[in-house]
Amino acid sequence: MNENTEKNAIMNTFLKTQEDFIHASFDREMAFYESICSGNLELVHIFMKPLCCEGCGILSEDKIRNFKYHMVVLASLIARYCIKGGMTPEESYTMSDFYIMKTDKCNTEKEIRKVHVEMIEDYTKRMRLIKMKGIYSKQMVRAIDYIMNHIHSRILLVDVAKHLDISHEYLSRLFRKETGITFSEYVNSLKIQEASALLINTEYSEKDIGNMLCFATQSYFIKVFKKYMSCSPKQYRKSYHIL
Repeated sequence: MNENTEKNAIMNTFLKTQEDFIHASFDREMAFYESICSGNLELVHIFMKPLCCEGCGILSEDKIRNFKYHMVVLASLIARYCIKGGMTPEESYTMSDFYIMKTDKCNTEKEIRKVHVEMIEDYTKRMRLIKMKGIYSKQMVRAIDYIMNHIHSRILLVDVAKHLDISHEYLSRLFRKETGITFSEYVNSLKIQEASALLINTEYSEKDIGNMLCFATQSYFIKVFKKYMSCSPKQYRKSYHIL
């Protein structure tokens, strides 16, 4: 291999690496906004990046003003994504204005970071309610809310029923009536949705993801994943070219 050929090969490798990095970063950013719109607080916490992290750019030489400018940009983007996801423009823009004004009153980086997390969680929780409103009964909405808040835990029918102060027999019938599937099937479907997002957008191993979602064993995680996705976690990740 002559010198020019070698240089071209190195440059092509560099450009390909840069392209893969940019693509992965963009996919992760989209996953962040989609997790907000879906009302999935657990995924939001996984995909959320610190305000003004490396690579975010500098909008002002003044540190505090730079944080505030980034909050304005983020609030505007989240507002628009949530409108697209079903929130009314009036509610979304009112929330955006509220958090921008709240940020403007901050004097320290710590205060701004606190508002940053508060805004993201507020939008996510409201989007979760919007997604469920008019589809399920109030008891079902509360049950689903409990499940999503404990998606990284072992979720039992009796625990959810106790939280709602109803019998587990009644809750079991309620799930079958309103979702068309059993309680355990519903829980597993949500866990596999989360597992799919983690496989595509993070570098966690299949074993780590199974453990994070509290599947009893790795073989059971793979079995349930295959049931809903028609392939193994490894095959699913490979189909998105993520090794």
